[in-house]
Amino acid sequence: MSQPLSNDPRPGLEERVQALEDALAIQNLKARYAELVDRRYHRGAARPAEEIAPIADEIAALFTEDAVWDGGAAMGRCEGRAAIAERMREPTLLFSWHFFLKPRIEVSGDRATARWDILSPCTTQDGRPHWMAGTEDDVYVREGGVWLHHQMKLGVVFLAPHETGWQKIFV
Repeated sequence: MSQPLSNDPRPGLEERVQALEDALAIQNLKARYAELVDRRYHRGAARPAEEIAPIADEIAALFTEDAVWDGGAAMGRCEGRAAIAERMREPTLLFSWHFFLKPRIEVSGDRATARWDILSPCTTQDGRPHWMAGTEDDVYVREGGVWLHHQMKLGVVFLAPHETGWQKIFV
């Protein structure tokens, strides 16, 4: 009688499906983060503080209590959900629209890492439009069945002025 082939090193179907579901949940988490960060602006200006505050709280809720948000030298670093909420209450731009592209997500149980390419048209505080491109390196943890950011680090590759701007095309 022959032995069944059980030396297959690949995870079983259930584990592979779970990894796919986890990766999709992380993509949705990142999309929600981008949506909320950009919602702080409207028609080329930061929203009023009373409108930004609840958005900042929603952003912070996407992070663990002890998370690290690192925006680099230009935007600073903060630790903890409360500090992230406070940081998000103070927009550094007049406009942004985040595109997170080419996700490379690695899931291992209740932890995951990801690298995202980021492209973001933005307008700096002086009213000048720019293109920003870079990467974000993230660490995620699953808490209570929900994926959250644990660490996020932005690496800017370039911030280039856009001479014609987009102020004239807002609808």
